[in-house]
Amino acid sequence: MLPPELPPLPALTRAEGDLVDRYLDVLDLVGRINPARSSDTYGGLRAAQALVGKAAALRDALALMHERGESSIHAATLARALRVLDGDRRATRVTLPPEGRS
Repeated sequence: MLPPELPPLPALTRAEGDLVDRYLDVLDLVGRINPARSSDTYGGLRAAQALVGKAAALRDALALMHERGESSIHAATLARALRVLDGDRRATRVTLPPEGRS
């Protein structure tokens, strides 16, 4: 049986797509670094080392949008894209776990 089909991504410019992708990359790494949710220092160290490059790529995506005159962030549209790409689950790794579940 096939998994349920995901809703389609909203229409994004290439720069907006890069912004969403780079943001999720950073979010995933910060989630791996989160000391309240990790189990070893080595994984956190590796994620922290990779974060430098991913943060630079995120900065570059935003700079490109700005250079192209895309000065507005369409938050509702980008939030839909993040949800389709599992951003809700990925963002929970950045937060503290509920009390008593550590």
